[in-house]
Amino acid sequence: MHFLGIDYGEKRIGLAYGDEIGVAVPLEAAVQRNFEDRVAYIAKIVAERRVEKFVVGYPYNMDGSAGFKAREVDAFIEKLESRFGLPVVRIDETLSSVAAESGVRKPHKGLNEVRKRRLSGVIDSKAASLILQDYLDSESNL
Repeated sequence: MHFLGIDYGEKRIGLAYGDEIGVAVPLEAAVQRNFEDRVAYIAKIVAERRVEKFVVGYPYNMDGSAGFKAREVDAFIEKLESRFGLPVVRIDETLSSVAAESGVRKPHKGLNEVRKRRLSGVIDSKAASLILQDYLDSESNL
């Protein structure tokens, strides 16, 4: 099975790919100027990699409840389901962006370099790979 991990954001959508081998690999993030272009970019990846399931990071609050950001992700998931007709799995993304940023940041890099990485979607796609890897690790029947 072919999976596309997603870390949804209003301006950037982090993406990662995984399959039955069980390793999540970050892909270039969807950073196009408008939402429709970001979805078109995702459609291209879905076709090229023959994606069969989406694994989307879901922003639960620290107490386990779903807040405002979760409603944004729910709306995005509805658009994915409508556009692609593929199954979507929600995975708790609590602190995945923080973990991804700490893994990308280099001690010798200045704030400008960190900002460039954030704007390019590198951190978002790293977060998507952590989310997808959590899912792949939890599934014994891949």
